Amino acid sequence: MSATGILEERLREAGFAAESVRMATGGVVAVAGLATLRDGSRVFAKTLRGMEADVFEVESAGLSALRERAGANTPTVLWVSRRLLVLEALSPRSDDVRFWEHLARMVAGLHTSQVSDRFGWHREGWLGRMRQDNAWEHDGHVFFAERRILRWLPEPLVEAAFDREERRAVERLCAALPELIPPRPPSLTHGDLWSENILADDAGAPVLIDPAVSYTWPEVDLSMLWCSPRPPASDRFFAVYGQLAPLDDGWQDRMPLLHLRELFSTIAHGDDDGGAVDAIRKVIAPFRRGGIA
Repeated sequence: MSATGILEERLREAGFAAESVRMATGGVVAVAGLATLRDGSRVFAKTLRGMEADVFEVESAGLSALRERAGANTPTVLWVSRRLLVLEALSPRSDDVRFWEHLARMVAGLHTSQVSDRFGWHREGWLGRMRQDNAWEHDGHVFFAERRILRWLPEPLVEAAFDREERRAVERLCAALPELIPPRPPSLTHGDLWSENILADDAGAPVLIDPAVSYTWPEVDLSMLWCSPRPPASDRFFAVYGQLAPLDDGWQDRMPLLHLRELFSTIAHGDDDGGAVDAIRKVIAPFRRGGIA
């Protein structure tokens, strides 16, 4: 059965009579599309093919946490099961300065309103189609090293991309994290905050989708936006965010380091790496043999 047919069938099973479905592109996990129902309304639906897991339950819970705990704007969940997630339909973002200022206020509110005494989350999560280890940890440097960087090294495609000395350099970098990243309390974070996970509602306000939530350093969210493709107007995001949630000195220099998690994930998923291997090699270069011991 075609992807469109699978999605239409599972929508019918859940009580959503779809007249048509316009398939979405770009996702690494779900078959997804914008469905027009018989009453003329629209919903966004996602299903899994060849995978049975709690991906959608975790996503729905993450959206609820962002909205209910921190007041972030997230899509309304209309249906959730292991086979199907149905959300309210959203719109493309405007990408003007006012939009990014609004987003900065939302994300700053998220990061400053929900602070924990532990890093992690009460359940495992997902990043793409791979598990995100959220086991609780009091030490942020240990959490980021073990749960967000080193966990990727055994993945087959990561092993194939880096030789033994490069992997050792990653380990040395992780050992040096307390010297590289200032200690900060963990905040509730979106966890996958790149531009493609930011849409708009009917009023044009920013909406956050596809979270991978946990309590960790706020700069991890910022690194996703900083290091991923984004429009020029998004520079205003960082200016406004810095006024509301002051950043430690040298934050821009830390962005590539904190982005390592996403770079390793991209390689492990087998996507077009977009230069991820070279970007990682640049970050770990000082920790290769002959660099930092």
